[in-house]
Amino acid sequence: MSNTIFVLNGPNLNMLGKREPGIYGGGTLADIEAECKAAGAELGLAVDFRQSNHEGVLVDWLHEASEKAAGVAINAGAYTHTSVALHDAIRAIGIPVVEVHISNIHAREQFRHKSMIAPATKGMICGFGPQSYILALHALKTLT
Repeated sequence: MSNTIFVLNGPNLNMLGKREPGIYGGGTLADIEAECKAAGAELGLAVDFRQSNHEGVLVDWLHEASEKAAGVAINAGAYTHTSVALHDAIRAIGIPVVEVHISNIHAREQFRHKSMIAPATKGMICGFGPQSYILALHALKTLT
């Protein structure tokens, strides 16, 4: 069985460090990637870390994960609140998926309170800044 975890990131997460640092902090996505890979190594997990601004690419990566990974941590960004396609892809792949958010989406604008993907995932971790990703890796370790 694979010990690889895909960590997928959606739109605008490539702008971390520049985009609304009061909400998302000053760290970059590359910083989060390095932290995930270090935490993954401690947990005995290989981390395949990716980002795309395109919904279809994220769907393709979820499909790929079903063949190559033990689980997925996904921060779908704004697609969290709109994407039936991501919901369906998560339901289709048959491996555990944990939804991740840097901010507490429930303490933000009303339109961010609803996650289209949450019903298809094993769970959601939000509001712990970049540590949300590390918590997701720990959760996936117990699920795989």
